[in-house]
Amino acid sequence: ALGDSLYAGYGVAQNESFPAVLEQELEERGISAKVVNAGVSGDTTAGGRARLAFTLDGLERTPDLALIGLGANDALRGLDPAETRKNLDAIVSELKRRGIPGVLTGMMAPRNMDQAYFRSFDPIYPELANKYGVALDPFFMEGVITDNRLLLSDGIHPNPAGIRKMTDRVAPLAQQKLQRP
Repeated sequence: ALGDSLYAGYGVAQNESFPAVLEQELEERGISAKVVNAGVSGDTTAGGRARLAFTLDGLERTPDLALIGLGANDALRGLDPAETRKNLDAIVSELKRRGIPGVLTGMMAPRNMDQAYFRSFDPIYPELANKYGVALDPFFMEGVITDNRLLLSDGIHPNPAGIRKMTDRVAPLAQQKLQRP
């Protein structure tokens, strides 16, 4: 699970982080999986791209699936969507080259950005999912970012209930990819 603070488990116990909860959810679905938390708080797509090969090469074996959750910090910092696209494209391309199926957990630009920004940013994830045939959760924070009951006091990061809601949506995608013929 290569991502930013949303994967790393910012503000929650490690056993409450998205990768840990996903591992538990997959186990409940009958899939024995070890989900490695490669989330780094504050990471951008450029950072994820830079550490992808090192992260994959450091694993005991080639993973059966890679989840990619990067881009939120790019948008929050107003980084050029063309660079975000280029970095995510390189990440997913490298997964394909290595024969690793993927799941993209997409992001949307904050609506306080100008329209041109989010019109450039928001299509990145569905277009890359289509291009590479990876599974897509279109907006990882769907139903969470607008519900303060599911957020930490910072109003940005999910609390354990928010992480559970996000996991409930992503687990079927991971399950489908792991049970491929």
